[in-house]
Amino acid sequence: MKAIDGAMEQPPISNRLGDRIGKVLIIAYKESTDLLEKTLREEGLTPEVMRQAENPAMQDFSSSYRCLLNHRSAWEKALNEPQPTLIIEADFVPVQGFGELPLPYPGDRTDLGIAWLYTCAPQIYSVSQEGYAQGFSTAMVAYIITNQSAEYLIKLAERIKDEIGPKNYSAWDSEIDAFLRKNKFNNYVPFRNYGEHGGRPNPEHRQNQLSSSHRADVLYGKLAFLPMYASEDHDGSFPVLGVRLKARLKGIGRLVTGRYLRLPILKQSSVPGRLLSFAIRRHLTLRL
Repeated sequence: MKAIDGAMEQPPISNRLGDRIGKVLIIAYKESTDLLEKTLREEGLTPEVMRQAENPAMQDFSSSYRCLLNHRSAWEKALNEPQPTLIIEADFVPVQGFGELPLPYPGDRTDLGIAWLYTCAPQIYSVSQEGYAQGFSTAMVAYIITNQSAEYLIKLAERIKDEIGPKNYSAWDSEIDAFLRKNKFNNYVPFRNYGEHGGRPNPEHRQNQLSSSHRADVLYGKLAFLPMYASEDHDGSFPVLGVRLKARLKGIGRLVTGRYLRLPILKQSSVPGRLLSFAIRRHLTLRL
């Protein structure tokens, strides 16, 4: 097995991601998923690709709502799974050793809402003695849910349809943490990202005054293959290094400006040193 960054001790086999996941679903439209499927199989996982079919009735739907429908289809599959379900978008690029990494949450928790494996604009609320961080993220590039939380995510999708409508833009992914916590679930963010968002910039995000692209602030290890944003006209290494350097600097910037670990959270914590240690140690790697 290829080496991964060792900032956290490799977990006992009972808590390895590859041993605790039931179904693995890849959400895709027209993108090629060959490399992603091959990588996941080499990690001991069995992915299933779910492609959104062409539907004239959806022609006027916003891209954000069509994305929600894709995820809702995956949530409906997760309803029938006794084990947690891993859901991945087609432009996710896992790190090497993905299946050997630890779960980002205690494997025996029955109140798991969502555990992000890739985070965007993350925040932490608390860190357990075992090192598991509860927190917030947006973006649904790679995450784990259970059959119980899937039921509530479907309810959220219904609310988005009724209150915002299919034709309007919605940052629905930013509502997931608060919605699940309101319904007594706990949500977890990883120590480091299990992979990269390899997609190209999204013009709909820019039109709605959001960043058009987002990348992992810090990775667990080397990427298993080049992401889509790497130039197809070159060997890809220089564009990736530039993007990764920018993402690392942005992540450090969020830390030092109190956006990853907010000052009110730190002041209210009974173990502020534990939160600070978690927030700082995750960046102590030379890997871009």
